[in-house]
Amino acid sequence: MESFVGKSGGNTGAAVSKEKTVILSLFCDIALWLPEIIAVYLSGSVTLFADVMKCGNEILATIFALIILLRMKKGALFTYDYGMGKFETFTRSATGVVMLVSIIIIFFTAFNRIFVPEKLQFAGAAIAVPLMIISAVIDTYLWKKNYRISLVDPSPIMEAQWRLRRAKSFADIAVLLSLVLSFAFIAYTWAVYIDPVVSFIIIGFLLIAGFREISSSLPDLFDKTLEEELQIVILKELSAFFKEYTGFYGVRSRRSGSKIYIDIFLGFDPGLKMGEVMDTSERLKTSLEEKIPGSKVSVVPTSERSAQAGKQ
Repeated sequence: MESFVGKSGGNTGAAVSKEKTVILSLFCDIALWLPEIIAVYLSGSVTLFADVMKCGNEILATIFALIILLRMKKGALFTYDYGMGKFETFTRSATGVVMLVSIIIIFFTAFNRIFVPEKLQFAGAAIAVPLMIISAVIDTYLWKKNYRISLVDPSPIMEAQWRLRRAKSFADIAVLLSLVLSFAFIAYTWAVYIDPVVSFIIIGFLLIAGFREISSSLPDLFDKTLEEELQIVILKELSAFFKEYTGFYGVRSRRSGSKIYIDIFLGFDPGLKMGEVMDTSERLKTSLEEKIPGSKVSVVPTSERSAQAGKQ
C-alpha cells in the first residue's frame, strides 16, 4: 500500500499540470473561436471557414481530454482496473471521425468557391488578421508547453494535445498569409483564388490529424498485441530465467492509455516453496518493467492443467 501511495503522490503534480494546461487550451480556443466565426460571416473567406471548422474539432478534442483528466482525478482507479485508457482511445477515434466529416464539408465549399470566386470583404479581414497573429502566438506557446509535459509524463492525451497545437500553429500562419496575400494582390483578377486554394492546406492539416487519431487508436480499441520489438524483449527475459521455471503457458498484453499491461503464465516445480516462486516472479517482473517503460507486469504461476482448460 505504501508503494502505491508513493506512486500516486508522485504523479499528482504531473496530473495537475495536465489539467491546468488543458483548461487553458480550452479557454483560449473558445475565446478565439467566437470572434473568428464573426470574421467568417463578415469576410466570406473559405480559408477562415475551414479554420473555424478545424477549431471546432480541436475544441471537441480538448473537451474530451478534459473529461478524461477530471474522471481520473476523481479516482476511477478501483472502478476501472486498467485505467481510463480505453475511453481515452475511443474519444480519439470519435474526434478523428468528426475531423473527416469536416473535411468533406470544407472540401465541397472550397471547390465551389473556385468555380464561383468572390472577393473578400475588408471588415472581416480586419478582425481576422490580428486574431490569427494572437492565435499563432498562443498555439505555439501551448504546443511547447504540452510537449514538455508529454516528455515528463507521457500519455495519449498529451501527445494528441501537443500535436494538435503544432498543427494549429502552422494553420494559423497559413490563414494569416492567405488573408494578407488576398488583399496585397487585390488588384489582380487571380487574387480571388488565393483564399480557396489555401483552404486546401487547412484540409491537409485536418486530414493528417484525423488519420493519425483513427489509425493510432483502433489497434488499442481492439486490444492488438504488443509490437514485435517489445515481444522480443519479453522473450529475451524469459530466456534469461529459463532455469527457474518448468513451463511457459503464454503471454497476454494490452495497452491502456500510457500503460502497458503484461501477464506472463509460467509453471514452477511443485517442490519449490512459495517464497522461492515469489522471488523469481518479482525479479522477472522488475527486470521487464525496467526494460519496458510504462509497463505493469504480472507473473502468474500456472499448472499445465489450468493452461489447457483456459484454451478450451
